[in-house]
Amino acid sequence: MKTFSATPADIDKKWILIDAEGVVLGRLASIIAMRLRGKHKPSFTPHMDMGDNVIVINADKVQLTGNKREKPNYWHTGTVGGIKSRTTGEILEGDHPERVVMQAVKRMLPGNRLSRKQMTHLRVFAGTEHGMDAQKPEVLDVKAMNKKNTRTA
Repeated sequence: MKTFSATPADIDKKWILIDAEGVVLGRLASIIAMRLRGKHKPSFTPHMDMGDNVIVINADKVQLTGNKREKPNYWHTGTVGGIKSRTTGEILEGDHPERVVMQAVKRMLPGNRLSRKQMTHLRVFAGTEHGMDAQKPEVLDVKAMNKKNTRTA
């Protein structure tokens, strides 16, 4: 018996819509990363872009467990003494709360060229409007998958 290896003709991409309101960030990011890679499909091939296109709405209403809302996120500007920090709560309340979800998903993917291409299939929106109705996305209910996926603040 030969090992199956998918070809570009075998790939069938779908559009998935996920509502992130009240969902724990880490659990949401792991589900999105699995969908982007295509690991939920029986024909998964590691070197092919087999994943689905994912749309995430209500990214500003994502939940964090423990004290992660007060945890600082550091980055360096490249200049001498240019270390900066901002807490996750400040980012979620700022102008671009969708960046928290994008960064969490990016860090759950392997760091290679294929995962950078797969990240382009992720669209994250802070509110409920997404403008992707023409693609007819299927709704994926992350809250109903496991009771641990939700959290009340």
